[in-house]
Formats: sequence, structure tokens, C-alpha cells
Amino acid sequence: VQLQASGGGLVQAGGSLRLSCAASGRTFRSYVMGWFRQAPGKEREFVAAITWSGSSTRYADSVKGRFTISRDAAKNMVYLQMNSLKPEDTAVYYCAADPSLITVMNGRSTNWGLGTQVTVSS
Repeated sequence: VQLQASGGGLVQAGGSLRLSCAASGRTFRSYVMGWFRQAPGKEREFVAAITWSGSSTRYADSVKGRFTISRDAAKNMVYLQMNSLKPEDTAVYYCAADPSLITVMNGRSTNWGLGTQVTVSS
């Protein structure tokens, strides 16, 4: 599975952005998809994940109620809708894919895309 994230940018606090992750590969539809982020000087952290069917999602406590992960299997796309953005959401965001939900959430996916920068100004 090959992944490409996009949609980052500069936004004011309280604003919204939608990140997209385009996936290629025959097995995409059976993979769990996740979003991670890494801020300068910090370790990469889990943000959200969604199962292959889209029926189950997981979120980091820091983004619950503000971010929504979704997927469009027909288009091989995964999205991260980010609302009520805060300066502490500033980071490079990455998408990841793996057959296992636990593996995705632990950051051990074998498939990673290039990141997209999100900057939230105060």
C-alpha cells in the first residue's frame, strides 16, 4: 500500500482543515488506516484510526470531539476533518496503514505516507 497525505496548511486557532490520504494498492480496502502527527522536538503520536469497514474508529484523547476520521473505499481515500484547531495541533501529519488496528495505533504500521504540515496560529 502506498500512501500520500495532503491538505495541510496555515490556519488560525478555532479554524478547520481537512486532510486527505490517497492510498494505492489492491489490499487497501482490507487495511486499517490511521493518522499520526509529529510536532517539532516531540515524538510522533497517534491521532485517529479507522477500520477497513469504517464501522469502528479510535481517537487520541487530545482530539476527541474535534477531529473526525472517515474513509471512502470507492475512492481509496481516508480523511481527517479537524475542527476547533488549537496551536498545539501544529505538527506534520502522516497517514499509516496496516491490517491490524493495534499495530496502527501503536505506530508500528509498515506503510507510511509522506507528511503534510499543519500550522495553527494563535
